[in-house]
Amino acid sequence: MLTKTILALAVSGISIATFGVPAFAEDASAAPATAAHKLNVELNALAPSQKGCMMTFVAENEMATPINKISFELAFFNDKNAVDRVTVLDFRDLPLGKKRVRQFDMPGVKCEAVSRIIINDTPVCDGPAAGECKAALATRSQTSVPFEG
Repeated sequence: MLTKTILALAVSGISIATFGVPAFAEDASAAPATAAHKLNVELNALAPSQKGCMMTFVAENEMATPINKISFELAFFNDKNAVDRVTVLDFRDLPLGKKRVRQFDMPGVKCEAVSRIIINDTPVCDGPAAGECKAALATRSQTSVPFEG
């Protein structure tokens, strides 16, 4: 009797596992559709400069409309993981489908003390509808410093 019960539980477990797979596959196939319209911003390099730290970003507009002017409010965390400063950087225009390199020399910032950078907001986003730039934001880092959106 106990063997039949264990066998019945094992078979029902296989059925549940089998029926769970198609639902997961549907979710995975839906991901590329939501990824179609992105605003990609990459932290590409940090280099010491005479003023402080030269930060290089690569941005690409894959949204539905060109961006005439955009700025990002960034929070810089120090080596103690505390916010060191918050500043707004003007990335100017971002045409559709073209990568743009933007460099900013951050006075008084030591590159080696930056532990992470977060984009808090997009206070200026001229072109797309309100809120679309922040919603489409996708960040990554080519450095050891994490960069989040």
